[in-house]
Amino acid sequence: MRPFLLKPEDQATGAGEAGLKAPQFRYLKPHSLAEALDMLGGNASGARLLAGGQSLVPALNMRLLEPEALIDINGLGELTGITERNGALRLGALTRHAELISSPLVAKFAPLLAKAAPFIAHAAIRNRGTLGGSLAYADPAAELPACAVALDAEIHLAGRQGKRRVKARDFFTGIYQTALQPGEILEAVEIPFAPPGRRSVFLELARRRGDYAVCGLALAAEIKAGKIAASRAVYFGIGAKPVEAAKAAAALEGRNPGAAPDAACAALASELAPLGDLNASPDMKLHLAKVLLTRALGQLDAP
Repeated sequence: MRPFLLKPEDQATGAGEAGLKAPQFRYLKPHSLAEALDMLGGNASGARLLAGGQSLVPALNMRLLEPEALIDINGLGELTGITERNGALRLGALTRHAELISSPLVAKFAPLLAKAAPFIAHAAIRNRGTLGGSLAYADPAAELPACAVALDAEIHLAGRQGKRRVKARDFFTGIYQTALQPGEILEAVEIPFAPPGRRSVFLELARRRGDYAVCGLALAAEIKAGKIAASRAVYFGIGAKPVEAAKAAAALEGRNPGAAPDAACAALASELAPLGDLNASPDMKLHLAKVLLTRALGQLDAP
């Protein structure tokens, strides 16, 4: 396969020019996952993967990234599809955000994803953006990483030396940082089937619909005899990565959802240390985290 080299006259000569353009790069189009891994390994010093491109392309145009090559993984069959397998829902890394909204399998086995996806930016971005891209980019204000942790998802990674699996709670390591190693590609995500009685709630607060969340919550809880038997409450937009509120979840166990907010919110205050930003101070984010948890518990308690 011959790589395509963008013409110099098609490139901006500097970031100060009107109408920013991406830097010069080689465009590579593999036909299989194995070929993509070979390309990535052969360009380890400066290759980037192109999937939905909703974060990558703006970064290129603003000259925040200057890779030597882009490897277009769209169309690789190994990275597509939403299927049931071995008691889990398997979602290929190239699953588009819009597919999470429309898929009957997602609605049945991972409704939290179906509830979260409509909050991702706008329709044009949801039509192109991918599940794998969102997880690999690891934006701390993104919706899907928090959902992956709340659903105890397992992330499948492929490299030239073989494949491995990483729990979602261990995958995200910091701001835009993950457990992905150089030369690896995120292949798929597996979510174990929900036990009977699981309910899920997704909430976020943003200045405008489609903006990054000031604070968001992905909550999955098992309800038995009207009581919370187990739960995972995962926040986004408040820390360097998805933040699992383990103490708050422990405070919910054995309680009726409608009678649990005070104890859970008190636990939140002792375990969350939100990072302030241009939208809200740490104290405001902690307040919003309590508001969202109270609202989420109210939805769990609704008939």
